[in-house]
Amino acid sequence: MKLETFFWKKPTGWSVANFPPLDSSQTLIIVFGAVQFQDDLEPLHALKDAYPQSHFIGCSTAGEIFGSTLMNNSLTVSVLQLQNTPLKTAFCPLQEQINPSNPLQEQQNSYQAGRFIAQELTDPQLKAVLILADGLQINGSEFLRGLNSILYQSSVFNPSEPLLIVGGLAADNHQFKRTWILENYLPRNGAVSAVGFYGNDIIISYGSQGGWTMFGPERQVTRSHHNILYELDHKPVLQLYQEYLGKYATNLPTSALFFPLALGTPSARKRTVRTVIGIDENTKSLIFTGDIPVGSVAQLMRGNYERLVDGALAAALITRNSNQRKMGELEQQKLNSNETMVLEPTLAIAISGSGRRLVLGERTEEELEATLDELPPGTQQMGFYSYGEIAPSGVASLCELHNQTMTLITIREKSS
Repeated sequence: MKLETFFWKKPTGWSVANFPPLDSSQTLIIVFGAVQFQDDLEPLHALKDAYPQSHFIGCSTAGEIFGSTLMNNSLTVSVLQLQNTPLKTAFCPLQEQINPSNPLQEQQNSYQAGRFIAQELTDPQLKAVLILADGLQINGSEFLRGLNSILYQSSVFNPSEPLLIVGGLAADNHQFKRTWILENYLPRNGAVSAVGFYGNDIIISYGSQGGWTMFGPERQVTRSHHNILYELDHKPVLQLYQEYLGKYATNLPTSALFFPLALGTPSARKRTVRTVIGIDENTKSLIFTGDIPVGSVAQLMRGNYERLVDGALAAALITRNSNQRKMGELEQQKLNSNETMVLEPTLAIAISGSGRRLVLGERTEEELEATLDELPPGTQQMGFYSYGEIAPSGVASLCELHNQTMTLITIREKSS
């Protein structure tokens, strides 16, 4: 695998004098950028001109990550030329089918989009999938339910070597108006895209951790519809959030990112975190990135610097250990076959919940330094601040929607 990372930013333009000559049918171009690049296509046109044969995937952000640097109003780019790993991309529009006055239709659309992407990528040689989806127009829970219904019910799924599905939801720097996904190389609203990695030479590892603290009373979800929450303990949820936020309630839904919601059952230790992405004053409801089941126990969360950075560090350690374990297995296979294994460069994709950036403020880059410091020397890191993260919750488990985590993904390839 050959890997190069670079960026574009005004007024200096591209950080490289010339684009690396890595165009091929097995090259993946990953692009994360500010929402305004949907209206300023010149840098994206330049990338397409340089890489006409390559696969593109990318999305808008609430801040771009390049190395351990937080960037704004930029494009960050990774170019991966894989040697022995076939690629396939899939794209599915959403907004053409959504009727905003019919929430049920939106859930069905998200579920069907998941099934469509899975059908496009499914193959016995499929080893991993990287997904990027609109952060405002998709119900992440329903999308993943549709995706899992095919990929984990077909011959693709092997419990001894589970398919890895990772990714994130696009953002728009806390404006909550529009996010974009690349279709080929052009930004589109209301869509989901994915790339599949095939064969036994790709090595993708991940780690995902939060670092938030629960506070306040536990409340029961007494009225909801998919990802729309109406009542907690029979009280309008918007009213409850306004009471907690006080003067900051005027900045909803952005201010709600400081206080994500932890969902679970009274007896379960594991909690699912959900983030607010919209409000409805008429119904006094909140719109979340994923489902809020009736009967769940809900509790507000808050973060502080130390715990969030510790969470990022934990994600990096999990990723590193997973990668070392996979490399150990490969080394043993090589020894058994008397072959020599050469390690390729490593790309780390950091996808961090946008609320983490708000809490960390000027110290945001410290969580990026924490992840990069724990990864193998020479690792090149890029990524974005998101409205949701996609990863399994454990080894051999289904992929799930997470919020306000640091989710770290490493990609490398072995070569003969």
